[in-house]
Amino acid sequence: MAHPQGKYADFEALRERAVALRRTGLSRRQIRDRLHVDNNDILNRLLEGEPPPEWTKRPNAKDDLRDRARELRLQGWTYDRIQVELGCSKSSISLWVRDLPKPERRDPSEQAKLAARKRWEHELAVRDQERQRTKAAAAAEVGAMTSRDLFMTGVALYWAEGAKDKPYARRENVQFVNSDPGVIRIYLAWLDLLGVDSERLRYRVMIHATGDVEGAERYWADLVGVDVSAFQTTTIKKHNPKTVRKNVGENYRGCLVVSVRQCAELYRRIEGWWNGIVLGIQPGSGKV
Repeated sequence: MAHPQGKYADFEALRERAVALRRTGLSRRQIRDRLHVDNNDILNRLLEGEPPPEWTKRPNAKDDLRDRARELRLQGWTYDRIQVELGCSKSSISLWVRDLPKPERRDPSEQAKLAARKRWEHELAVRDQERQRTKAAAAAEVGAMTSRDLFMTGVALYWAEGAKDKPYARRENVQFVNSDPGVIRIYLAWLDLLGVDSERLRYRVMIHATGDVEGAERYWADLVGVDVSAFQTTTIKKHNPKTVRKNVGENYRGCLVVSVRQCAELYRRIEGWWNGIVLGIQPGSGKV
């Protein structure tokens, strides 16, 4: 091929030089400047069949969207659903997935159900976020617990969940049973505030026969900071096949029983503290 000015008369020799430069990793601009080739058509012919070096390739910001669109299309999603999910245009989606098989046309009622389920899942996510914000704000309102705060909390907690003496069954025992690890932590902190020595404490697990007994024993032992061998014999609850239990799964660890030895005097004081709280309530004292 002869150029009007004869600049590119020896095309093959020029191509050999261009290809050699390309294979050393030069860009089109660098080759153009090096060989003084100002005509883009000529430059294209000189480099025909030679791939550009990796460093000259610009990343495509839409590659991830394209891959996701193809994945959703293979799952049977329509253009409308993919557009809502990815926030890109239908024309782009059409270009990306045009080689994929079209999804089977769904019954309109099924499509309505899918749309309703998606809206409900979104609503549940919004509700959960609001729920977590409310809990976090409420937790911040409590602040640091004073000794009196812990004392009053412990008294009320024990009277709600602990063993109590009855006129028909005189048992002045201090025994507490609960399945909530947070409640157990508060209760033990309360006993420590009262000066109850840890040597006076006895622990025992109560759990259904269908639960993970050894796992529950390890969990509660780690929580209270003692070795499993220090626990009393675990109480196994027989499972009633007619009862549908919901406290199952890997998070079911039964209950922990915390007993205090030589505790009659302590029990009487707890009952007295509780009576004092009840008698101390004045009309209107609950108003904020």
